[in-house]
Amino acid sequence: MTNLLDKDKKNIWHPFTSLAEAEEPILISSAKGIYLHTPDGRKIIDAVSSWWTNIHGHAHPTLANALTSQANILEHVIFAGFTHEPAIKLSENLLSILPLNQNKIFFSDNGSTAVEVAIKMALQYWYNRGITKNKIIAIRGAYHGDTFGAMSAGDRGIFTEPFAAHLFDVEFIDFPDDRNKQNAVTQFKRFIKEKNIAAFIFEPLIQAAGGMRMYSASTLDQFIELARAQDIICIADEVFTGFGRTGKLFASDYLTNKPDIIALSKGITGGTMPLGVTSCSKKITEAFETDNTLRIFFHRHSYTANPLACAVANASFELLIHKSCSENIDRISEKHQTFKLEIEGHPALYEVRVLGTILALELRSDSETSYTNSIRKKIYAFFLLHNILLRPLGNIFYVLPPYIITDSELDTIYIKIKEFLNSLIAA
Repeated sequence: MTNLLDKDKKNIWHPFTSLAEAEEPILISSAKGIYLHTPDGRKIIDAVSSWWTNIHGHAHPTLANALTSQANILEHVIFAGFTHEPAIKLSENLLSILPLNQNKIFFSDNGSTAVEVAIKMALQYWYNRGITKNKIIAIRGAYHGDTFGAMSAGDRGIFTEPFAAHLFDVEFIDFPDDRNKQNAVTQFKRFIKEKNIAAFIFEPLIQAAGGMRMYSASTLDQFIELARAQDIICIADEVFTGFGRTGKLFASDYLTNKPDIIALSKGITGGTMPLGVTSCSKKITEAFETDNTLRIFFHRHSYTANPLACAVANASFELLIHKSCSENIDRISEKHQTFKLEIEGHPALYEVRVLGTILALELRSDSETSYTNSIRKKIYAFFLLHNILLRPLGNIFYVLPPYIITDSELDTIYIKIKEFLNSLIAA
């Protein structure tokens, strides 16, 4: 084990990790269900679903078998001029559960690229129609990914500061919670009066990396309605919220007004393979239905629609739509709501937020409420000591488990949360 960690330190650059003061990473030898196993026998509860991807549990036999079976048939093929059954089947599966206005599926590699595709689709839509619209509206505090288009549409801060001079301009409205809703609506109305607004991009109902901040479906419906009145394309970044996280299959299912474009990833393969998808409505595809070569959507990835990833996504789809999965989502949602009622009002807490399988706890803090808040190290260390993986967003931490987690396993997490909160008051 020591030899492996030495090689890791010598050769690997981990994400979101300092090269100067990095703590030694934890070596994981295997995983099963909700547990990560280390060579020395630890069982760590993956309470964040491995960066929000793992919805059915680790090493799920259905997903593993789908991957193995497909690997023996077709591992990959260029997707320009060729196609294959796993991609065709996945497109049918996705369109059967996405909002009814969604018409076609474009494949990519991950969440950031799915958003990048969405932004490029929206901008080229207007280019193909010969109309000058090149500005985007986004919500302050957003995080849409780490490629340049996605960064441009995201909040400007520590994640984007080194690249600020290279990002395109975006009009940002205030985060539209109950405190800021009216200001956000006023700002939105002012921006859409400009005739060059191409698209409005948003994380529906919750900003994940931005602090698990939540806002109402009625507010988002109002924004989409205002945008539609000005013929502005609406893009839903459902990379985080898709595939059951919010209690419905998609956060857009809470809306009356549906987006024109939807970006998906994370839970799409159950956390087994990287895959990104961007779906769009007939309105969008009509602008690309032309023999003019200059109007083609020139975007591709070497592993676009990788058959292995598509096969696993199809297997994950079958698990997702099974009655037992929806029952588990409802059960976790109810458990979270019950726990919220139990602990809200705790003197260490500023706020407790729940949406579907997402439980977020914001600690009171005299210092900044941001990713860099120093208390995040204390949170992370406490729970890891008790074999629970929680990855804080500054003074905000959250529970986002695989759907197979049991009530007793959830109770184990809840008990440790109460212990941690009490330790803050006792200190």
